[in-house]
Amino acid sequence: MTGVDPADLSDEQLIKELETLHRTRHETLLHGSQDALGAHTERSSRLETEFLRRNPQRSVDPERTREGARAREL
Repeated sequence: MTGVDPADLSDEQLIKELETLHRTRHETLLHGSQDALGAHTERSSRLETEFLRRNPQRSVDPERTREGARAREL
């Protein structure tokens, strides 16, 4: 495991970690080693899982659903 356990982060720290990972994902995909990409993927998954656990009722943009995407295609 890399980094602090997501369950031990405050809400603010969790969001900050997620923002950093999302910002660096593309560069890691293009230029990171296989190990770096694997660690990035694992850390992203653990942080996102914790975020969803804490925010089960988060607002979902209807445009970001399968139905919303299909409506845009028409």
